[in-house]
Amino acid sequence: MTSVKAVVALAFSLLAGACVTTETVSFQAGPKQQALTRDGKQALVSAQGKSMVMVSPSSRGINAGQRPVYVLGINNLSKKPIDFRVDQVSVVQLEDGKPKRGLRVVTYENLVREEKNRQIAAAIFTGLGAAANAYSASQAGYQRSYGTVHATTYTPRGTYHSTGYVSATTYNPALASAAMANAQAQNNAMISDTMETGRQNLAALEEGVIKDHTLLPGEWYGGQLHFEPPLEVDGGGAKSYAINVTIDGETHVITAQQAPAKS
Repeated sequence: MTSVKAVVALAFSLLAGACVTTETVSFQAGPKQQALTRDGKQALVSAQGKSMVMVSPSSRGINAGQRPVYVLGINNLSKKPIDFRVDQVSVVQLEDGKPKRGLRVVTYENLVREEKNRQIAAAIFTGLGAAANAYSASQAGYQRSYGTVHATTYTPRGTYHSTGYVSATTYNPALASAAMANAQAQNNAMISDTMETGRQNLAALEEGVIKDHTLLPGEWYGGQLHFEPPLEVDGGGAKSYAINVTIDGETHVITAQQAPAKS
């Protein structure tokens, strides 16, 4: 019996093989801002009196239709502690330079909730796969054989020949024991892999995603900023949006364009 794990793996491999359009990011520098290239990626630095902000995409390309992920770095230029709050970051999609719609910022707490929901779904699939393995192993000890029986009957009216088909089922406990031990080992490995993947994903979110933070004088702080994908524009052209970062009363407006990568 084909296990659910194999079916799920095949589905993911088919999805991974699908064509995905990659888009690149460019920035439009405004007053007190400078566009840079950092490690092969576009970046923008915005400086005001008390704070400096640097924004760069987390990867060299963004998959069309998926959430953009940026690395947001903040520097406290003042001589006193200042607070950074994620709820003071907003993203707005632009059309002809004017706000069109808000793009929801996905906070660390929301990302953790999504990951836990994903882990619940993964646990269900893993449980189904383990059940399929266990059932298949439980049937491995049964061996069925088939045969044909020919019979001849003599009567006063003549001789008649007939053919019959028979089947027999035997049980091999050694074969069943080996199959169940193998299935148990596979199930233990599958469950361990699922749990470890979930642990690593949560650790990556804890380490990488930006959160509320009080910056001491001169301190740099940063992390990943996730937000919902912008809507497609007519003709498949560039999508523009503004990332607004407010820190201690100063608002840094970072204007970015997301366009299909040139082939």
